Amino acid sequence: MARRSRFPTRAGPDSPVVMPDASRQTPPSAERSIAELTRDLSDQTTALVRKEIELAKVELEAKGRTAAAGAGMFGGAGLFGLFAFGALTACLILALATFLEPWIAALIVAAVYGAIAGILALRGKDRVQAATPPVPEQAVDSTKEDLEWVKTRAKSGRS
Repeated sequence: MARRSRFPTRAGPDSPVVMPDASRQTPPSAERSIAELTRDLSDQTTALVRKEIELAKVELEAKGRTAAAGAGMFGGAGLFGLFAFGALTACLILALATFLEPWIAALIVAAVYGAIAGILALRGKDRVQAATPPVPEQAVDSTKEDLEWVKTRAKSGRS
C-alpha cells in the first residue's frame, strides 16, 4: 500500500482539481481565441490558488500542534512549580529539619524544585520556538515557484 503524504499535492487521486468544461472542445492553442485562453487561465489560476491555500492550512495546523505541545509544557512547569510550594515541600522540609536548621532545609527543597521547574520551562521554550514563525513555508516556496514559472512563460510568449 502506498504511503500518502500529510500535505496535499497539486493533483492527487483524492484531491479535486477545477478543470475547464469538458463538454467544450478545445482546439490547439494556435487556433484558440484570446477569450478561451483567458478563461482557461482563470480556471487554472483558481485551482492553483485553492491548492496553495489548502497547503498553507495543513502547514499551519502542523505548526499549531507543535506550539500547543510547547505551551502544554509551560503549563506543566507552572503546575510543578505550584506543587513545589505545596504538601511535598512541607514534608521534605520537616524531614531535613530533623538534622538541619529548618530554614536551611526549606532553602534546599525550594532550590531543587526551582531547578525542576526551570528545566521544564526551557524544554517548553524549545518546543514553542521550533513551531515559529507560524508561516506556511512550503506554500510560500511553491507560490514563488509558480510566479517564476508564469513570468518565464509570459516573457517567452512576448518574444
